[in-house]
Amino acid sequence: METINHDMTNLFAQLGLPSDRASIAEFIEAHGPLPQSMPLADAPFWNPAQAAFLREELREDADWAPVIDNLNANLHA
Repeated sequence: METINHDMTNLFAQLGLPSDRASIAEFIEAHGPLPQSMPLADAPFWNPAQAAFLREELREDADWAPVIDNLNANLHA
């Protein structure tokens, strides 16, 4: 059985974004904080495919959901 490592680095790579620690920190700094009432997937900086991925993974409570929740918390902080 294959173990899948879902972490912030892999999430950013999955989204097609630079995924090194510095780039992730810069992304969060540049795009946060989001208004508390704005769902993460509705943020204006996602392209349609990224937003759809985030929505789908959260809706299905998929393996990516905890990492997406972490990104959500960071961008709403």
